[in-house]
Amino acid sequence: MVAEPLKTLFYPFEAEALPLPRKDARVLFLGAEPGFRLPAGFDAALHLVQGFRPHFRALQASGHNVTARAEGQGYDMALVLAGRHRGQNELRIAEAIERVVPGGLIAVAGGRDDGIDSLRKRINALTPLEGHLPKHHGVAFWFQRAGTETAATLRAGNPDLVVEGGFKTAPGMFSFDRVDAGSKLLAASLPGDLRGSIADFCAGWGYLAAEVARRSHGLTALDLYEADFEALEAARLNVHGAPELRFFWTDLLTEAVERRYDAIVMNPPFHSGRAAEPGIGAGMIRAAAKALKPGGRLFMVANRHLPYEQVLSATFSSHAEIARDGMFKVLSARR
Repeated sequence: MVAEPLKTLFYPFEAEALPLPRKDARVLFLGAEPGFRLPAGFDAALHLVQGFRPHFRALQASGHNVTARAEGQGYDMALVLAGRHRGQNELRIAEAIERVVPGGLIAVAGGRDDGIDSLRKRINALTPLEGHLPKHHGVAFWFQRAGTETAATLRAGNPDLVVEGGFKTAPGMFSFDRVDAGSKLLAASLPGDLRGSIADFCAGWGYLAAEVARRSHGLTALDLYEADFEALEAARLNVHGAPELRFFWTDLLTEAVERRYDAIVMNPPFHSGRAAEPGIGAGMIRAAAKALKPGGRLFMVANRHLPYEQVLSATFSSHAEIARDGMFKVLSARR
């Protein structure tokens, strides 16, 4: 099912509140997600930007021109799909302003539950909006690029962060403003005898991998797997000290892991949007089982209520809970 904000984004064109772009126009689409339907007559070339690997692959499979980061300048128009993270939304709008031609149209849309009204007011305070239109439980708004002052203000309000321990992060990443409590508990619960080749599944911006590199003196190789492109780029800056260090922008639920490991650590996601989906973590457990050598060990953290023990029993020879606190549990398993 197509996400409603995607339908909201294109509604002003369908309602003729905005003119369709010329056929030879170049349109930048930031935050593009799979499943969008272009209005009739919207024939301009789209340049999609999506750093979340599952969405990237789905868009690519549909035949779209898509990159993990925005590339190029001089676009005639920019579309911005806003999500739940205010800072990420503002940075996307800044990127759109910087990459379109003077006078180019920038259209933004998002869901009411994700704060689109406050984003609209924030942008309107910086640059006059030409219009806005509610539809599909969301709002679309648009303006013309007059200069880059608004982009500079938005960037100044959303700088890259340095969280405890000197880790570099940015808005939009998981737990971008602090070290996640579950990852902390997992790091503190890891045994001191981890050796050999180790992988961090769902590595984020690299906290857990950095702790593995710091604590595991018998480490020979450390691989990071992450679906968020920007988080993985941050991890390249944050993780050091392994004899061999590699980074993989990967959807672990659909893309095979070629290497085999002595141990895997992970703090898997369990949400898709606002809905809890324990099946994501279960899929990560199965992927870890396939990627471990015989006798290899998995160490993972999860919210206490998530029922991962059943899939651990089905995919590993043994498993145990080795730590817990008021919110999380740490599970270990041996292949």
